[in-house]
Amino acid sequence: MIYLLDTNIIIYHLNGLLPDDAQKTVNEMLFFDLPLSIITKIELMGFKFDNFLQKEKTVQFLNNVNFISVSNQIADNAIFLRQNYKLKTPDAIIAATAIVYDFTLVSRNDKDFIDIKELKYLNPF
Repeated sequence: MIYLLDTNIIIYHLNGLLPDDAQKTVNEMLFFDLPLSIITKIELMGFKFDNFLQKEKTVQFLNNVNFISVSNQIADNAIFLRQNYKLKTPDAIIAATAIVYDFTLVSRNDKDFIDIKELKYLNPF
């Protein structure tokens, strides 16, 4: 099984806020060079950082990740998800990426993702 980590899981991971068992699982996932949606990079770097160290830690993390760009197939799936599940565009793109690549999306965003029948979903909390 291949996983796609949602932005919120990366934020929890970088800030040490995952429960111990989830942190271990995410560390194992990251060990296998899992790709991330390019949307995750935009979301992570789009925030104003509290301090230089927080920004540097995020940049170093992102420098070691492969990103999946938004293809026409991902865009078409994201449109379908927005129309049928009322997702915000970034969430629709991330979910569509998981669907197109047959990945399991790992997120804490049950509200948006748990009812999407086309999506394999895992909440590590």
